[in-house]
Amino acid sequence: MTLRIGGVPYGVGAPLLAGIDDEPSATLVQARPTRLIELLRAGELDAALVSSVEAVRRPGYTFAPGLGIACKREIRSVRAFRRRGTEIRTVGLDQSSATSVALLRLLLANVHHDDVAADVRFETIEPTRRPDDLSQDLVLLIGDPGLAADQGAREPWDLGQKWVQWTGLPFVFALWVVREGVDPAALLPVLRRGRERGKALGAVDGTHGHAHYELDDEDLRGVRRFWAECRAAGLASEADAVPLSDAR
Repeated sequence: MTLRIGGVPYGVGAPLLAGIDDEPSATLVQARPTRLIELLRAGELDAALVSSVEAVRRPGYTFAPGLGIACKREIRSVRAFRRRGTEIRTVGLDQSSATSVALLRLLLANVHHDDVAADVRFETIEPTRRPDDLSQDLVLLIGDPGLAADQGAREPWDLGQKWVQWTGLPFVFALWVVREGVDPAALLPVLRRGRERGKALGAVDGTHGHAHYELDDEDLRGVRRFWAECRAAGLASEADAVPLSDAR
């Protein structure tokens, strides 16, 4: 049986994806995170490197332990750009990452609530590297556009850094989310070899070391806090996902 594994086409995912497309037991499908979620929900993928919030939006998910995309300070590839000196009445959302959208909503509700209009509108935008060209008061950009965007006259917010300042915990942007019924003995070695190859090849992500890919207990506390905040805000409904066990 060939495993169907989904990965992001951004540089930030490269340290986890190295050589997976060369695995004889796996097929790598690359798409933006929101598309990978659709494929995972449809049963067309066995596992996917997707937004961590997805793990608590559908029942039956597990996640591969010890691997993901996280930051302990800033992330650099997920940024929002605020028009200076104005109340936030409109927010433009690059919908590429469900976790980044959820995180921004949490930050607006809990950290920047005094800056946000009561009737704030959220609008979908196409990724751009020139947020100043858009009409929205706050613009969220993710992945390579987030890394390379010209802030212009706007104030940049690093969403990873905002979370760490708010909670004192790391933020986990993505996990290897696994659909129900996948054999861990077949899947986990493939994912772990991808990470080891990424390290051996020196795969780089554009964040200059701000992202890390091997998750520790502090990272898990961070993602569980995120899941709890999402449930409290009505952005997720399921109990915490559990790590897939080798002994399953």
